[in-house]
Amino acid sequence: MKTLTRYVGRDVLFATLTIFAALLSLFAFFDLINELSDVGKGSYTISAAMLYVALHLPSRLYELFPVAALIGTLFALAQLVANSEYTVMRASGTSLWQIGWAVVRVGIPLAIATFLAGEFVAPPAERLAQTIRTTAKGDSSGVVAQQFTSGFWFRQERMFVNIQTVLADLTLVGVRIYEFDDDMRLVAARSAESGRFAGEGKWELAKVRATELVGGVAKVSSAPSWTWNTVLRPSLLTVYQVAPERLELATLWDNIRMLGEGGSAKTSRFEIAFWNKIFYPFAVLAMMIVALPFAHFQRRQGGVGFRIFTGTMLGLAFFLAGRLFSSLGVLNDWPPLVSATLPLVIFIGIAVGMLAWIERR
Repeated sequence: MKTLTRYVGRDVLFATLTIFAALLSLFAFFDLINELSDVGKGSYTISAAMLYVALHLPSRLYELFPVAALIGTLFALAQLVANSEYTVMRASGTSLWQIGWAVVRVGIPLAIATFLAGEFVAPPAERLAQTIRTTAKGDSSGVVAQQFTSGFWFRQERMFVNIQTVLADLTLVGVRIYEFDDDMRLVAARSAESGRFAGEGKWELAKVRATELVGGVAKVSSAPSWTWNTVLRPSLLTVYQVAPERLELATLWDNIRMLGEGGSAKTSRFEIAFWNKIFYPFAVLAMMIVALPFAHFQRRQGGVGFRIFTGTMLGLAFFLAGRLFSSLGVLNDWPPLVSATLPLVIFIGIAVGMLAWIERR
């Protein structure tokens, strides 16, 4: 049995990695074609476009692994069926559950790799990609901006501003403004808990505390609100944001906590993204399990091309179902855990039910 497990697992792993490399190359090519329309804007060159696409690949890796696992498993099993090896395995007493375990054993390290890529590689790479693209295209309107672990920084003339967090609705959280004179000596420092865009270049900052240095004497004051005139616009902040689905778990949790403390903002989108982040790697295992009954049903019908087409359609259906239930969960205030896991549970339930029915035949 160990020999059979290794043999099936090796074929599935090789096919999955081959399909994954093909899908990743295909999507990278499409991304590059899409970026070519912006080449020439500002200093956005073909080299910058290729660097942007390369930094975008970890996000693609995270998204494509379940689909690659599905198509790769179908492809590997199709080869076993075509060579009559699958029939020999079944005739010798090998159960579907044993074949399924041989496949799942391969999927476990792939699922771990998917989680690591989505949690530690894709988010910082995506932020860097957006920064490079925006800076090269010259969309920042003269404002120098960058993201560090301490938050979002930008400079306007002799004013340096640090924003700890930018929420999905473009609310600023943890604003610090440092003003300097012509000799670059600090003359004022302000901090605010939050800020909202009021239009016409004005931000309304809430719970502001200011320290002004006048003649070597520090004057401290506080105010419930303060109007900040700046060239900073929400459009600039948007390009530095990453979609919630591509954020780290810690960042998602911070957004949920900060929005929830106010009591007036909905956190459903972030909560669904949080649970999706946790359960999405299991989609790799689920897609491999889904492939098993289809390989059995089609053993005398269609070839490898048909199985790849079937896998692509199933993968697309799973992807669209995930997006659909996430959107419905936000609109209808469904429990976030249910919205995030329902498509996965449905697909696994259908696959396990089909395998049980085949095994009883």
